[in-house]
Amino acid sequence: QVQLVESGGGLVQAGGSMRLSCARSESTFLTYAMGWFRQTAGKEREFVAVVSGGGGRTYYADSVQGRFTIARDRAKNTVHLQMDNLTPADTAVYYCASHRLGATWPMSRPADFDTWGQGTQVTVSS
Repeated sequence: QVQLVESGGGLVQAGGSMRLSCARSESTFLTYAMGWFRQTAGKEREFVAVVSGGGGRTYYADSVQGRFTIARDRAKNTVHLQMDNLTPADTAVYYCASHRLGATWPMSRPADFDTWGQGTQVTVSS
């Protein structure tokens, strides 16, 4: 069974940076687009960013465009989310996910993904 394991969450001050990582447990990593979503209590899961299977294409939510960068590390079967200039509005549980076969680019809906990590908390203090 494929597993996604996130790491890198924690507490950071506004204006700071943080990098999240997501490791996929199998070697078909490059077949799948990988995305990041976030969720706060009482709200629906929100799209953040997605990177294509080969890593050549990326797509971001307007709210993070220019501040966040998604990238793949092929050698380590890992995808990273570099988050810069963080604000308290970025506080959430962040989830990585791999896309559902058949979903079309750019995948940005939770329904476009069928394998999810356990989530990692990111808290940005003001």
